[in-house]
Amino acid sequence: MFSEDEKKELRERFDELDENKNGLLSLDEIDKGLKDVQLIVPKHELRQLIFDFDKNNDGYLNFEEYCELCSNIKEKKIGHLNVVKGLSGLNIVESTRPQSAAGTTHSFSEEEKYAFTDWINHILGNDPDLKSQLPINVEGMELFKACNSGLLIAKLINSAVPETIDERALNKKNLNVFKIHENQTLCLNSAKAIGCSITNIGAQDIIDGIPHLCLGMIWQVIRIGLLAHINLKECSGLALLLEEGETLQDLLALPAEQLLIRWVNYHLKQAGTNRTISNFSGDIKDSECYTILLKQIAPQELGIDTSPLRETDHLKRAEAMLDNAEKMKCRRFVRPTDVVKGNPKLNLAFVANLFNTYPALNPVEVTVIEETREEKTYRNWMNSLGVSPYVNNLYQDLRDGLVILQLFDHVYTGLVDWKRVNQPPYKENWAVMKKTENCNYAVDLGKEKKYSLVGVGGKDLVDGGKTHTLSLIWQLMRAYTLEVLKKLSGSEKPITDGDILRWVNETLTAHGKSSQIKSFKDPSLADSMTVVDLVESIKPGSVDYQILKPKATGHGDRMSNAKYAVSMARKIGARVYALPEDLVEVNPKMVMTIFACLMYVWCALLLLSLLIIYSFLCMRIRSCSYQK
Repeated sequence: MFSEDEKKELRERFDELDENKNGLLSLDEIDKGLKDVQLIVPKHELRQLIFDFDKNNDGYLNFEEYCELCSNIKEKKIGHLNVVKGLSGLNIVESTRPQSAAGTTHSFSEEEKYAFTDWINHILGNDPDLKSQLPINVEGMELFKACNSGLLIAKLINSAVPETIDERALNKKNLNVFKIHENQTLCLNSAKAIGCSITNIGAQDIIDGIPHLCLGMIWQVIRIGLLAHINLKECSGLALLLEEGETLQDLLALPAEQLLIRWVNYHLKQAGTNRTISNFSGDIKDSECYTILLKQIAPQELGIDTSPLRETDHLKRAEAMLDNAEKMKCRRFVRPTDVVKGNPKLNLAFVANLFNTYPALNPVEVTVIEETREEKTYRNWMNSLGVSPYVNNLYQDLRDGLVILQLFDHVYTGLVDWKRVNQPPYKENWAVMKKTENCNYAVDLGKEKKYSLVGVGGKDLVDGGKTHTLSLIWQLMRAYTLEVLKKLSGSEKPITDGDILRWVNETLTAHGKSSQIKSFKDPSLADSMTVVDLVESIKPGSVDYQILKPKATGHGDRMSNAKYAVSMARKIGARVYALPEDLVEVNPKMVMTIFACLMYVWCALLLLSLLIIYSFLCMRIRSCSYQK
């Protein structure tokens, strides 16, 4: 009964309720989730409700059982799906999307709208291109109107991951419906490139300011920006969070949220308290841990002030604690009610901002192994497809095979037999075996599709082997790009590198361009002019050649061209995951994906043109018949 977006929302709520992270919900956790949305169920009825859906009779609900419960609630109108999500302060709005059924409603959180608006005002308030829009009124609906032109979203993306969008590619003046649509297309494709999952969100949705879609996209961009700095390169002191028996590799395999929890507990221990937290919901509601944390990380600003702890009322204590955060210039994302209610999303953002401003961890000499550009590209591609769980570490998070199997399902719809897949939680004694079975199945599917997997076994993936994991993921990403192109072109044969190469040269020649390439590792690609010429061939008049450096030889000029080329490709609709550096260094793998994505846009525009011509001819035929 649920769409992919709804399933994702249910997964997020399930993970929020699952406080001990064992993959199961207890009676108390389910009771809490229902009470959060003012759905009061007597304990005896709740026990019966759980009994009805607890298929293995273990007294808990796993995610599948939880989804069935939510489906039952939705079907019997015990509550609305948007209520089952458990967000407080919901605003319910009727959907205006053409594909939505009549009467369909969607919700958005007033708290999130307030928090994200405040953050945007804070980080973008001095941007000259936004001076007519900012500051946005945090109380009204202005945020959604401000998203219309695409400029605000583009600036937000660049604040999260600098230089993702080359601003020279943005339409800033004399905006009309076509220029605005181009901006939004550029924003959506750029958001995907940094790892946002925005399935079922189109440019028109953001132009129309549909609240729940705008907030969903904005949160993903903000989250990526907040968590991007939690790494050893920018904060070597993270090594202090190692627990006994752990290696740095183990530590960095943890999700950023878990690292933040460790960071909070580290400072609580340094402050001499026995309090710890395991989540950003129930454990922080009384503001005690927050009060101690702020005093510990910012003693110069707060001295020995622990006055909030004198307040017995939790709401007043939260207000006093946030007054201290104001002195640190860190009063962002949460209001007192968000703390007391334990809003996990906003409290995560609050703590991440605290870490980025006051990490208070002494530098440690460590050997930093940075994520490579290739690894980052693959990880962002996976996350943009909405895989679950979110991939933080390319090797550790793929070891149970579940993400890899999801990727196979994205590339080849219906290929994976999910009845054969072992789902968590795994019993401790059987975990390795179950994960190996999943990975063996993934390798078998790869071989079935003629992937080059000589010497690759399931155990290599379970062990996090870099070479074998990268080989499989690259072949999946390549197949994904070519399968999408194949479906659009209507070809029965697989699309080959030769087909793409031939199309590139023929298209350039047909439009009077002198650029030609012999292969995807042709050195002439380093100045990016071939990509730019191809963009201009697909959409004449779109490229401003005056800002480019033809036949550039210096690294600076080549990077400038490449940034513009990548942004322009995304602007005309190409879902480019490659980075400008891939063009400058002529990385043949990534270069191939760029041209394949451009070929997809060309095919889509050609198909659209044929449909328009067909519709016109049909109208003429009907008109002639009527006249006769």
